[in-house]
Amino acid sequence: MAQWITTKRNQEAMSQMNAWINVETLNNNNGLLLSPPHNSSHQQQQQHSSRSGGSGGVSTGGNDRSSAGMVGTSSGGASGEINNLQITQPISAPASPLASPGAISSSTSFCLPSSSNALAATTGSGSYVCSGGAAGNMSYANSGVSNASDTADPNWQATKATVLERNAAMFNNELMSDVKFIVGGDFDTVQTIPAHKYILATGSSVFYAMFYGGLAENKQEIKVPDVEPTAFLTLLRYLYCDEIQLEPDNILATLYAAKKYIVPHLARACVNYLEVKLTAKNACLLLSQSRLFEEPELMQRCWEVIDAQAEMAIKSEDFVDIDLKTFESILWRETLNCKEIHLFEAALNWAQNCCQKMGIDQTAQNMRKVLGQALHLIRIPTMTLDEFANGVAQTGILTSQETIDMFLHFTAKSKPSLNFPIKPRAGLKTQVCHRFQSCAYRSNQWRYRGRCDSIQFSVDKRIFIVGFGLYGSSTGAATYNVKIELKRLGRTLAENDTKFFSDGSSNTFHVFFENPIQIEPECYYTASVILDGVELSFFGQEGMSEVCMGNVTFQFQCSSESTNGTGVQGGQIPELIFYGPTAIASMNSPPNSMCASPVGDMDGCIGIGNKSNRNSSELSGNCDDILSGGGGGGGDAAAEAATSTN
Repeated sequence: MAQWITTKRNQEAMSQMNAWINVETLNNNNGLLLSPPHNSSHQQQQQHSSRSGGSGGVSTGGNDRSSAGMVGTSSGGASGEINNLQITQPISAPASPLASPGAISSSTSFCLPSSSNALAATTGSGSYVCSGGAAGNMSYANSGVSNASDTADPNWQATKATVLERNAAMFNNELMSDVKFIVGGDFDTVQTIPAHKYILATGSSVFYAMFYGGLAENKQEIKVPDVEPTAFLTLLRYLYCDEIQLEPDNILATLYAAKKYIVPHLARACVNYLEVKLTAKNACLLLSQSRLFEEPELMQRCWEVIDAQAEMAIKSEDFVDIDLKTFESILWRETLNCKEIHLFEAALNWAQNCCQKMGIDQTAQNMRKVLGQALHLIRIPTMTLDEFANGVAQTGILTSQETIDMFLHFTAKSKPSLNFPIKPRAGLKTQVCHRFQSCAYRSNQWRYRGRCDSIQFSVDKRIFIVGFGLYGSSTGAATYNVKIELKRLGRTLAENDTKFFSDGSSNTFHVFFENPIQIEPECYYTASVILDGVELSFFGQEGMSEVCMGNVTFQFQCSSESTNGTGVQGGQIPELIFYGPTAIASMNSPPNSMCASPVGDMDGCIGIGNKSNRNSSELSGNCDDILSGGGGGGGDAAAEAATSTN
């Protein structure tokens, strides 16, 4: 009887507590928040609250559903409907805390794996919880604006179900802030950003030392002149909200801030973003920044792109903005696939940009002084006589004696010694993936009547397609007109109309694109060819759906665009010619920086210099950096280094 009375009292007490919770819910006019606010509108929250029942409570106990990251509701003591309002993208066994480059969409918003069961609906080792709601993008904190309105309600804490939500409400909020940052003194705009020492110190060892270390100073305002305000807000957003939102305009500044305050996961997200966005057009500039930030993996990715697509890279607009050290490293590079005349033209553009930034005339003499000994890294003797006579010799960059010696090198039997390397660059070595085990010919095959032969393929590592190997005539020597194409998702990435000569043998004949094409892993591409010429040719048979070539694995499947019979088992396009991934190496730069000769009252030049002395406004190398400060030039030692490859 006593036990029954005790149980009855406990039930009454719980009923009163539920009634109290419901009164508070009505007073707040928001409804009790049952899960993190990933739903896209306040109306969805109200609908969810009404479905959960007027006297229902929140199920937060240690049951299986909560451990799976779901929030349940109970109504009238019965087991309630589970309402999971989160948008998740499960993955299996992530190799790093951030999404891999292949998993990142074109959106500029990054998602982090959640360690909180209340935020990740997954049964695996983690999932990527996106900030997008059911009807649109929504995050825990407003972008770059104060969250004061979110905490205006005296009982705002009751609307925040998780620690993450309550911390996010403090992002860029004056409420309870105990420090202010004056950010952006070196920029056009200066912004005052409130913050909370405890939250910052738990996310960054630099902030911990600043606020709680042995030499901590009790300052109410801290000036941060070397970081852009938008980048600093991105850093704080991550520390407060576990959200990473990256934009192309401030990605390098954000990486600088993450490095400065030692926030490695944010820095890794920035590097991943840069790797995804890496192309030949920005590879040189990103190479310069990756050296500054000491990111060897990003440096290696930049070198892969620059080596394979050198001509496109050095003709890009960003090339003229790289620092001297990076400029020299590119000219020194042995594996560049580029004509020397193109390197010379790119060097002139770089020197002209330097003169313009320095406010001096863009004369041949000034450009020679700006280039200094770096000019001797260009292998002018390996050009053709026509390229030199109608190109380099006309610019006036070389001295009269250098020009005479160079002409004698091209024409005389007794050649003078030169201060330029005479050995051509090795370039990258092409690799060939052959997908057939044998070839054959028949009296009625393989014919061409303007129809398309195509095959789809994918790779497990990033490569660069250079061209295709094709079968030729089976009835004697012949010339073929050929159009080759490379597509992805119906979009043409590259094409080339050309000819090739077939000697009548069963050998393959290589046809190349104008520039190598970057191929991303785990994506299907379509290789197509249309031949016009002698109708009968050899064809492949015993095709393989998977081929391992070095450390790259190719997968093949039939293409719906193939109207001439080519497929996985047989047909045309027996070979894919490509540049494969290279091992991680150093910058492959000269032993010593080759500094330019003095210009005006300049005493010499340096590269970007000590990284600790730089700020995010100086992330793009410029000539004021290159030609400032002391440090002698390379002189004769540089010339010796330039000719050491002979």
